Amino acid sequence: MNALRNKVQLIGRLGNAVEIKKLESGKSVGRVSLATNEVYKNQKGERVEETTWHNIVAWGKLAEIMEKYTEKGSEIAVEGKITNRSYDDKDGIKRYVTEIVINDLLLMGDRKTKAKEAEADLPF
Repeated sequence: MNALRNKVQLIGRLGNAVEIKKLESGKSVGRVSLATNEVYKNQKGERVEETTWHNIVAWGKLAEIMEKYTEKGSEIAVEGKITNRSYDDKDGIKRYVTEIVINDLLLMGDRKTKAKEAEADLPF
């Protein structure tokens, strides 16, 4: 049952291109926003579409694959875990961030040919 704890699966579209940083250790970290949509009918029977934005973090080879094979608007499916962290901004105010640190990625949508190419690059 431990494997079922803190597991998130999302399908959505990228809100921007992946931003990659190389750390001093040589590791890569990629950050991107992911939009997920939920459609439902309200009490009046009207169709309502709600968009939620998620902060996505990818490490190492996964970050490099995202940088190479995705762009703003790409549809992807991710699996990972929710993490929370805090930092002090430039004004010294403590800020809190919730992120999804992913460990699996599926490229979807109209970029299927690139998705097949990327499968060979995946480390798992």
